[in-house]
Amino acid sequence: MDRIQFKVTSAQGAARRGELTTRRGTIQTPVFMPVGTVAAVKGLTIDQLNQLGPEIILCNTYHLMLRPGIDLLEQMGGVHPFMSWDRPILSDSGGFQVFSLSSIRKIREEGVEFQSHLDGTSYFLSPEESISIQCRMGVDIAMAFDECPAAGMEELAVERSMEMTHRWAER
Repeated sequence: MDRIQFKVTSAQGAARRGELTTRRGTIQTPVFMPVGTVAAVKGLTIDQLNQLGPEIILCNTYHLMLRPGIDLLEQMGGVHPFMSWDRPILSDSGGFQVFSLSSIRKIREEGVEFQSHLDGTSYFLSPEESISIQCRMGVDIAMAFDECPAAGMEELAVERSMEMTHRWAER
């Protein structure tokens, strides 16, 4: 991944507007970012999406690593050619999807062991592997792997979750 740049173009109080520049384009912030979970925005063809003109799309690391798989995405030249999209793509880390599999996952300092929701296959996703997958996908903006605390957790548990996410980000 290339270096991205952010420039504040205006500010009012704590609010700010800016430009996030990546190798594939500039994004005006704040931004509406359509979600293409599996490299497709549901209900829209790529031509319709191009007509709507979003500056960036979000793809999902967890879902794409399971299907079609990172090896195939990499062989195709990354997620951009796979979905015929030439503008910026941000990938999430897979942390929320792993969180949503709470009944079939085990979190530890090294990462998260979980079973695929598709076929029950066991996987292990570490912070390093999450970033490696996102790089192999060829995304413009990769997110650090995070542990997502459940709503309603006690403050101490949320704090521990945040601290683990911070340690993972440092790794």
